[in-house]
Amino acid sequence: MTAPVFDLQAIIARLVVYPVKSCAGVELPEVLLTETGLEFDRAWMVVDATGEFVSQRELPRMALIQPTMKHMEMVLRAPGMLALHIAFDRVEKPVRAKVWKDEVAAYDMGDIAAQWFSDFLSEPGKPQVLRLVRFDPEHKRLSNMKWTDGVEAPNQFSDGFPLLVASEASLAELNDKLVAAEHGAVTMARFRPNIVLAGIEAQDEDRVETLHIATTEGEARLRPAKPCPRCPIPDIDPVTAVSTPEVNDMLRTYRANPKVDGAVTFGMNCIVLDGVEHLLKVGQSVGANYRFE
Repeated sequence: MTAPVFDLQAIIARLVVYPVKSCAGVELPEVLLTETGLEFDRAWMVVDATGEFVSQRELPRMALIQPTMKHMEMVLRAPGMLALHIAFDRVEKPVRAKVWKDEVAAYDMGDIAAQWFSDFLSEPGKPQVLRLVRFDPEHKRLSNMKWTDGVEAPNQFSDGFPLLVASEASLAELNDKLVAAEHGAVTMARFRPNIVLAGIEAQDEDRVETLHIATTEGEARLRPAKPCPRCPIPDIDPVTAVSTPEVNDMLRTYRANPKVDGAVTFGMNCIVLDGVEHLLKVGQSVGANYRFE
């Protein structure tokens, strides 16, 4: 069989999972692709006393919480805190949790985890009552079908889609502009993608149809669905949790996107078409054709 010829060829440069929504990511050499995205991505979430999710938008110190994925547990570390161990196979009582407009089934992770997050994220004079919840895998939370062309694309606690894809070239373009304006360069951690592509031009991820990834188990196919509108989180330094405006200010000069009512975008939200249970690995080849509209 003749191999398909694509308009562009990339490779997977980085794979990143964000186990706890809005906390730091975990870079991995390989990770299982599931129907909701990368395994364990946004499987946990921090909620307030009403069950509403919280994020770096309100609590920028969440950026300083660093997960590590072990064989049977997740270990969370943060400055000045003892490590918190979360077993993969253990949850406590069922609860309801709210993420944006969706109310979903979840499991509370217990009082020790709740106290840990409340202690670390509280500021002097501003006590936080927070709890950690885990997504109930029996619950089906679908991406907005307006953007998926009618495909049912489940996700867990992500903002709305299973995967976010960005490219090294898009970040390099932004950094060139920041440095020219006498600002410091930034890292990809500010944009929180799951898959970072190398070998393509800046913003090519915006312009392609299906991504075809060559895995050992066969081809995985991801469809770019919606440009990712950026909130204030890219302005937060993931090392210090300090917010300054230069990143979004610069993006506004060249990344206003009419497809999302003029919002600033960076990266593409993607859905999984094929390849569930395939192993994605850094270095795998990715082919795609340009989209004609």
